[in-house]
Amino acid sequence: MSETVLYSYFRSSCAYRVRIALNIKKIPYEMKFVNIYTGEQKDPTYMAVNPSAMVPSLMIDGHMLRQSTAIIEYLEDTRPSAPKLLPNDPHKRAAVREIAEIVACDIQPIQNLRVSAMVADFCQKYQPTITDDERMKIRNDWSREVITDRFRGIEKLLASTSGDYCVGNGITLADVFLAPQVYNANRFSVPMSEFPLISGITERLNRHEAFVKAHPHSQPDCPPELKSSHN
Repeated sequence: MSETVLYSYFRSSCAYRVRIALNIKKIPYEMKFVNIYTGEQKDPTYMAVNPSAMVPSLMIDGHMLRQSTAIIEYLEDTRPSAPKLLPNDPHKRAAVREIAEIVACDIQPIQNLRVSAMVADFCQKYQPTITDDERMKIRNDWSREVITDRFRGIEKLLASTSGDYCVGNGITLADVFLAPQVYNANRFSVPMSEFPLISGITERLNRHEAFVKAHPHSQPDCPPELKSSHN
């Protein structure tokens, strides 16, 4: 079998999801780092890998895969004997997908760096005197409000689906998506005391070896000052 290579950025929550899934399924992989903060994803060499200029991308089984949900579902389909991330029961599977898709469709794409920068650009267009500090505040406030609003819905869902984890007592796709989003929530000072179920589940997840190894501050491309703050 050909080597498995993940194109990743330490703070990308989408790449974070894939790292978790690879770790859970115990698939060995190498990493190549793409600094999306400095724009390396737009380098022609990387755009030949991923024309959308985004991370993650995963080379596995001789195939180049893109988009975290598609990648993780490929891992699930091709490694059925490994720990399963989607339950066999149709109702539980739907509950898992519901939570994962709230994160993947309703939160992360709206609060990411590209969108928050566009929001600040529009604000500056109509109020040109905005300072750099005010731009950053707009971006952070936007991301915090988006996450907080959608977490309220997830918290209510978890009241009927959760055990130790999002759906029952086993780790599923929902948990793989939730933990990286909570990392983002903490970055943007979301009031996590409002979400005791999300917080409790994430605390348990962050003690699991697969999640520890996948954590942004455990990555080789994480700046030393962030690694030290996590220790």
